[in-house]
Amino acid sequence: MSTLSENWVDKALRYALPGRCAFCLGATDPGQPWCTGCFAELPWNLAACPRCGEPQYGAAGRVCGACLSRPPAFDRTHAPLCYAGEVLGLVQRFKFHASPRAGTVLLALLESALPETVRAWPEAMVAVPLHPQRARQRGFDQAEWLARRLVRRLGCPLKRAVRVRDTRSQRGLDRTARRRNLSEAFRIGGVLPRRVVLVDDVMTTGGTLDALARACRQAGAEAVEVWVVARTPLDRG
Repeated sequence: MSTLSENWVDKALRYALPGRCAFCLGATDPGQPWCTGCFAELPWNLAACPRCGEPQYGAAGRVCGACLSRPPAFDRTHAPLCYAGEVLGLVQRFKFHASPRAGTVLLALLESALPETVRAWPEAMVAVPLHPQRARQRGFDQAEWLARRLVRRLGCPLKRAVRVRDTRSQRGLDRTARRRNLSEAFRIGGVLPRRVVLVDDVMTTGGTLDALARACRQAGAEAVEVWVVARTPLDRG
């Protein structure tokens, strides 16, 4: 067997074998798809802006300068991991290859980082929608996959948002251009309750979630939080 084939088989086994750690194939912690060592070594986003989830260095828990100067439409972000290392690989398998194993691990990682008080907060959830054309091309909507499982476990409804414009990539745009690019990109069907959580796999610039949060407030939400598995530092996204 060639080295390339061996690597492919090894990766397939890592994310397919039940009862084994999703990262090292070792024995898992009870009821979890990972072992203690691998869980501890994941790129945890421990020092982050509480408003936008941007990883910080030496200023844990402080609202960042960007959020102070121009606050986003959402109030808080829960992004327990950084989009790097093993997490990056999991997200790519989940998003682009519709891997249920990878999605299950990502969902479990997110849930493990949410205290009971946070889990009890939302009165509704909204998944970040793909544009219908992009959804047909990909055949899989990762945010909706996560949100549907979260609402079943938390007992709150899933409200539908529609992306009415297929916006260009946010990469290379400054904050003003990002907001302009996403202006009126989303529509919410019906009236929302007071407390709403937006769900996605990864937050990159935060522009998409900001635009969706604005649409949610227009539909009646008074407080909006963001729950994502991972956050990309702005200098990398």
